[in-house]
Amino acid sequence: MSKAPFHDEFTLSETAVGLGKKAMDLGLIPSFVVRYFPDSQQFYIPNENESSPLTPEEAYLRLKKLVEQSGQ
Repeated sequence: MSKAPFHDEFTLSETAVGLGKKAMDLGLIPSFVVRYFPDSQQFYIPNENESSPLTPEEAYLRLKKLVEQSGQ
């Protein structure tokens, strides 16, 4: 079993940001926004159907799926 690249919410957020940058580099998404608050972060991944904020967990899962589907 592979080890997760994060161990708390902070490193999960960092991992999601890294996946967001990779997805942008691959042309899978045009942009993404991270709003930082003292105790949390919100991720916005624009698309035509929804633009609601995502938790770090939701952003990680969505971006990981996009990058894996692209074969990278």
